[in-house]
Amino acid sequence: MTMKKIMMRTLGMLAGVLFLAISGAGLYVAATWDRLWDAPMPDLRASKDPEVIKRGEYLAFGPAHCVECHMPSTEAHDKALEDGRRPALIGGMKFAAPPLGVIYSRNITPDVETGIGRYTDAQVARMLRYSVRPDGHASVQLLMPYGNMSDADIVAILSYLRAQPAVAHVVPETEWTLIGKVVKSFAPVFKPRTEVKVVAQSPTQAPTRERGEYLARNVANCVACHTERDPISFAPVRPEFAGGNEMEPAEREGADKHVWFRTPNLTPSHGSALSKFPDRDTFIARFQRGGRQYPGSPMPWESFGTMNEQDLGALYEFLHSLTPQQGPSGDPRFRKAG
Repeated sequence: MTMKKIMMRTLGMLAGVLFLAISGAGLYVAATWDRLWDAPMPDLRASKDPEVIKRGEYLAFGPAHCVECHMPSTEAHDKALEDGRRPALIGGMKFAAPPLGVIYSRNITPDVETGIGRYTDAQVARMLRYSVRPDGHASVQLLMPYGNMSDADIVAILSYLRAQPAVAHVVPETEWTLIGKVVKSFAPVFKPRTEVKVVAQSPTQAPTRERGEYLARNVANCVACHTERDPISFAPVRPEFAGGNEMEPAEREGADKHVWFRTPNLTPSHGSALSKFPDRDTFIARFQRGGRQYPGSPMPWESFGTMNEQDLGALYEFLHSLTPQQGPSGDPRFRKAG
């Protein structure tokens, strides 16, 4: 057999193997990108206790910042704040995530047709804890950071959501591109949460490191944004809380859509964002009275500004307990090419 024929046969075999690999991967993606998952149903029930409902309202509009996403738009959110009212959490906000697709926040008022009124308490609790929707499909873990939230806090949020007025509002379904479906089939962040530590009560509300870590990881989700991540899989690529994650600007009046934000370093290293605050009181004042400095900042300043001194002080103590890491410093804004 001549060398030419050997090369042609080898190339043919490689082409066949490649075809089988692509076909196999295609079949796997088709079967798994939106598969059903079996996750436990937490035995948690909404309460009608006014104090529990009040606690849930604090979480939903404060550290858990549910209001930041479950609105039709940022404009609607800001208008409600200007009017001094609690907006209905009717969802519909559009989150473009190229090249993966478009995600829309859900209606989480107790409407029985378009909201959570059609679901049981256990189904909603499962969504919060395991990132499995009531229909059995997976959500995105980074958007639902509440896996290790205490039973008491999940019940509080659930109780407030049930106590809201029901509002009918149809929300579009999420739109996944082909790339999005492929990534969704393989990336862990698009699959249900499996490593869950169930605790009955959250740490006592006091300015302690323990309380701060609970908030930063399981409620306020500081760790998701202030950790540099792969732009496709969202897997962390640098140390937690060291910043560097690139985020598009919020769609607010006065925001330049070409000016993106690089999340700052929250570890106690020289030049980090945390190092700007000489003491706990200054840190607390930044949140409660400092407000939004850049219109396009994706940071939920409005929600975090409603947090009480104990919780903000707890975040300060936890962040100062972290190992110093190198990360972005200075102006967080940068102009995105294209």
